[in-house]
Amino acid sequence: MNLQPAQAAFAQLLISGTLVHEGSFEEIRQVLGLQVNPDLVIVVSIDRYPEIAVGKPEEWKINIGSKLVEAVHKAISNPFLWVWKEEGILAVLLDTRAAHPHSQKYLLSVIRQIQKSIDAQGFSVSVGIGTSYDSPYLLHLSFEEANESMVDRFFQGNRIVYQYDKEKRVAKELKKPITNEEKMELLARVRIGDEEGSVNYLKILLDRIAHSYKFHVDMFKSEAVDLIMSLSRMVLDRGGDGSVILSENARMIQVLIGTVRYDNFINKMCDYWREIAKQARQADEIEASPIVRSAIKYIKENHQQKITLEKIAQYCYISNYHLAHVFKKEVGVGCVDFLNQVRIEKAVFLLETTDLSVNQIAGHVGFQDANYFTRKFKRYMNCSPTEYRAARLC
Repeated sequence: MNLQPAQAAFAQLLISGTLVHEGSFEEIRQVLGLQVNPDLVIVVSIDRYPEIAVGKPEEWKINIGSKLVEAVHKAISNPFLWVWKEEGILAVLLDTRAAHPHSQKYLLSVIRQIQKSIDAQGFSVSVGIGTSYDSPYLLHLSFEEANESMVDRFFQGNRIVYQYDKEKRVAKELKKPITNEEKMELLARVRIGDEEGSVNYLKILLDRIAHSYKFHVDMFKSEAVDLIMSLSRMVLDRGGDGSVILSENARMIQVLIGTVRYDNFINKMCDYWREIAKQARQADEIEASPIVRSAIKYIKENHQQKITLEKIAQYCYISNYHLAHVFKKEVGVGCVDFLNQVRIEKAVFLLETTDLSVNQIAGHVGFQDANYFTRKFKRYMNCSPTEYRAARLC
């Protein structure tokens, strides 16, 4: 790699929009003895770099950077500028007007040559293309556009070329992808100890957010982080260790923001969700045998369905009689009573955090009949659902 600090500094001035503070384009170009007259910026990004670079020595990073720069020099015949923007991301300033009248065809040819050379080195790159500008003082806009064009990369694969599309990037009024009731349903599953149920529902909600914000990755990540913060607040309210949760949140948020692939984001998000949810579950964990823990797990994960003692026993591979006996002995109440307790606990949470009607809440927690739900609620809480909500609002 031929180090050219002056050219890199010139490129940095152009893509940052700060050239105007140093002098005119022609003056600086003449001082540096450069022939280049760029009109467009492309951003060449090593695919999955934050992941593949983990644990690699400095020599490896230097080597992979050298290979990319060599591939760029090999593909481009006209004078150009380049500068590293961050690890794994190279900004290249091109003069596409020199290839007129086939500048677009030339540009794509250059990019494909770079990708082909890099493929042969055992890794791949994706490229974002900005808009061509007549004035060099507007190259910072081309750089910003090249960066912005690659936002879809989060949801897509490797080795892709992205062309900036102004119309596509125009801000649209987007509806909230999930309702407050759905968010509370997610948290309610954690509240009752349905850890895996909450993770499965989280995946559904994240998928919906992704489809709603497909061209706004930052908005998608912001919604996801908001879900983490909501869960953390709930666990803190239930006595979780604040110092641990808050420090881990700060670390994980940085990890998620830096994640460059949707599937990896989902996996990291769900793993961390389990960690926080586990703290909420441990507060209410019952000392029990494996059979009873299995029964509790089944009840919590299926509390919205019609559950019978026979179904629970079948899941645990024991007889109805044996399950009923050991469950009552270890938990203190029968399976059906425990199921109703789980449902009422969830109903309490939904009454406190949503505007759902009593009929809607009955359905959410597994009661098909609202009147039956009200009777059970009174039995456990000594008041009706309506009275409970009214008291909480006072």
